[in-house]
Amino acid sequence: ATGADNDLYINQAIVFIEDAIQYRSINHRVDSKSLWLYRWYYSRTCQWILSLTITIILALAFVEKPSSLTITSDVRYRLPAWNPPCGLTESIELLCFLVFVVDVSVKSYLIGWEEFWKNKWLVAYILTLIVSLADWIVSLSFFCTENVRIRRILRPFFLLQNSSMMKKTLKSINSTLPEMASVVLLLAVHLSLFTMFAMLLFARTKDGQQDKEWVGYFRNLPDSLTSLLVLLTTANNPDVMIPAYSQNRAYSLFFILFTVLGNLFLMNLLTAIIYNQFRGYLLKSVQSSLFRRRLGIRAAFEVLSSLKETPPNAQQSYVSVGALLQVLQKVEMDSRCKQAIMRSLKMCSCDQLSAAQFQKLFEELDKDSIKQHPPSPEYQSRFMQKMQFAFGHPYFGYLGNVVALANIISICVVLVMDADKQPSERDDFFLGAINCFFILYYLLEMLLKILAMGLKRYLSYPSNRFDGLLTVILLVLEIATFAVYGFPHPGWRPEFMGLLSLWDMVRLVNMLIVFRFLRIIPNMKFMALVVTTLLDLVKNLRAFAGILVVVFYAFAITGIMLFQGAVVPMGNIRRSCFSFFLIYFCFVLFQSSFYIKKVVVLSFQEKCDFMALSGHFQAEVIYCLLYLLSVNLICRWAKIYFVVWWLISSVIWVNLFVALLLENFIHKWDRRCHREPLSDIEYQRTVELMFRDVLEEPTEEELMEKLHQHPHLQLCR
Repeated sequence: ATGADNDLYINQAIVFIEDAIQYRSINHRVDSKSLWLYRWYYSRTCQWILSLTITIILALAFVEKPSSLTITSDVRYRLPAWNPPCGLTESIELLCFLVFVVDVSVKSYLIGWEEFWKNKWLVAYILTLIVSLADWIVSLSFFCTENVRIRRILRPFFLLQNSSMMKKTLKSINSTLPEMASVVLLLAVHLSLFTMFAMLLFARTKDGQQDKEWVGYFRNLPDSLTSLLVLLTTANNPDVMIPAYSQNRAYSLFFILFTVLGNLFLMNLLTAIIYNQFRGYLLKSVQSSLFRRRLGIRAAFEVLSSLKETPPNAQQSYVSVGALLQVLQKVEMDSRCKQAIMRSLKMCSCDQLSAAQFQKLFEELDKDSIKQHPPSPEYQSRFMQKMQFAFGHPYFGYLGNVVALANIISICVVLVMDADKQPSERDDFFLGAINCFFILYYLLEMLLKILAMGLKRYLSYPSNRFDGLLTVILLVLEIATFAVYGFPHPGWRPEFMGLLSLWDMVRLVNMLIVFRFLRIIPNMKFMALVVTTLLDLVKNLRAFAGILVVVFYAFAITGIMLFQGAVVPMGNIRRSCFSFFLIYFCFVLFQSSFYIKKVVVLSFQEKCDFMALSGHFQAEVIYCLLYLLSVNLICRWAKIYFVVWWLISSVIWVNLFVALLLENFIHKWDRRCHREPLSDIEYQRTVELMFRDVLEEPTEEELMEKLHQHPHLQLCR
């Protein structure tokens, strides 16, 4: 091996180890120029630019026509939404497309032509770009007046293809669909049978006074099916059964039987199936990620064993410790893992590492991320040592929780006493004095804890950072209140001054005090377990949130295209029925058919009066639905749209989230039962580590077979 070959082997090992860290595939070009391009592409700067581009192109929907994004959602008062001139958003979109073209070109080049055709995501990426660019050209040719823009529905694909975990999650969901379909089919049979029973049970009679159930809910097959489908969501319960129940109490047995079979059995059975099947498919996905990591580490070992430092006649491949140290200096990895691997190398007495030793070193990547808290300061003074013991003791924290509870109770008492008073009759003296006393205690408590623990140790605890930040904000607000309005005194009701009135300042302080009471969570073990489970879901399950954004975005854009023009101009204000997240709330109201039908029969003036009494956002939704339900054709298609949305968002996605929540909680509960947490150590888990105990290690033969199939790497043995 020459010097140039050695440099190439070192660079290959660096890239393979970085691939293993990020669970990336190693099936890419490994020549010098390609390795440089590969590392540049996966650098933080390039990935940040790509993420920013995806965010921008998704955000364009908020300002593109027909956008309804305004400051207020009240249809009576909001101004027309800003309509950007033709070519502005299209220019931004073109720049985003150019970034995506560079992205797909680099990816395609790095994996090679043969691997490109095997990668369905890349092929779909190019097809999406071609369709989007063609649709973009059509938009400009029509001077941005066309109503249907196909490329807007395709935009979520750019977010989807950029996340490997999101693609694995989607693949797992796709594999779970057959099992879910069987239960959904059973649910459809259940719904159909009870629809037939309902139409027979609540058929029209000669007495019109006894036909309220038939008129309201079971007039025909579509209405009957819709009424029971909404009842399955419990949105129209008990409205749907009130007319029949008023006529004869025995009719309640029909609705009870429908609800018990549908909600208690079939829906929960669907949750159980999704939990069991999805967990299995997700486990397979994580198993493949582990294989990628082991393969990347083994590939790094193989290329490093080709260096000239390795004995040529050795029966077994070895890697020198010096070569590995040289590689580790250039690898981008977590400093904790790098330091742990280097410590292990220094403790190793041998100069050569076998494949097993090399792989074992990098098992540090699979371990829990452990955060060690800094030590407390050591005081020489006897008095300071007693102070440190007293204010560093857990009981001092419990005392702070009791004081915080007393603060909350005092605020509640004052608010209850002043609930019915007019602003001119209210005396803010008591509330201001109480807040002043407790904020001073919080400041003293924070300073004493810093004295006992030291600033670094104090800030190393998230609960202390939360507590300290709110204390500082409360102190600043209190000082600002005193500077503007003076100190509290009886009859303290000064006029409005500055940005906020005195009452606004006091309310803001009280809201922060109530929020600060969350500090009790770490002291309650079971509550802390629940909260950490939720936080882990937020931090580690971003892939599921990403797919949720994709679903919301796709349905929002589809809703805009389907129902654009369904809401006619009123006065000189033109309203668009669907904004981004409006579809969810529209569906919630749409579920209650009794509620909506009662509104539809009102006169125009009654509708306006009803909207004025219904609240701003609710009025907008009702206004949309009044016109959707006034047109029969649109109404029928609207039902299909919202039912599909309910199936995907509520039935499938919510159950998937429940399954993952259960898995995460059970995992943490098992760890809590088998190992008591240490006070100075925090364990941070990832999705891969959740399943670490049940994963199987790949064998030597499997790794070498896969390496010999590498399209661009030629091994010496």
